[in-house]
Amino acid sequence: VQLVESGGGLVQPGGSLTLSCTASGNIYSIYGMGWHRHVPGKERELVAEITSGGVAGYGDFAEGRFTISRDNAKNTVSLEMKDLKPEDTAVYYCRVHSVVTKTMEHQYEVWGQGTQVTVSS
Repeated sequence: VQLVESGGGLVQPGGSLTLSCTASGNIYSIYGMGWHRHVPGKERELVAEITSGGVAGYGDFAEGRFTISRDNAKNTVSLEMKDLKPEDTAVYYCRVHSVVTKTMEHQYEVWGQGTQVTVSS
């Protein structure tokens, strides 16, 4: 299973950005899909995650500003970020977990390569 992320870039404070991640491979099902972020010198932290049933959870900083969604048929997860702040600057990583392949193999988790989000004027 591989993950391809897109949508990172430079945005001004108060702006918006949408990240997307597509999982490919011999996939039968994916339970959890989401995003984490990492700022150098700090621990990686959860941004948002959504289950195959549509139950979403957010980090405290993301509540009310970020919205996660997924398309189970396309194995994609998106993160819409609004009212971005300089402190949102980080590398954002897509993560999927509890993956079942069509050959009934189980993968605990897969991480993407990361996409840089920079919020600056």
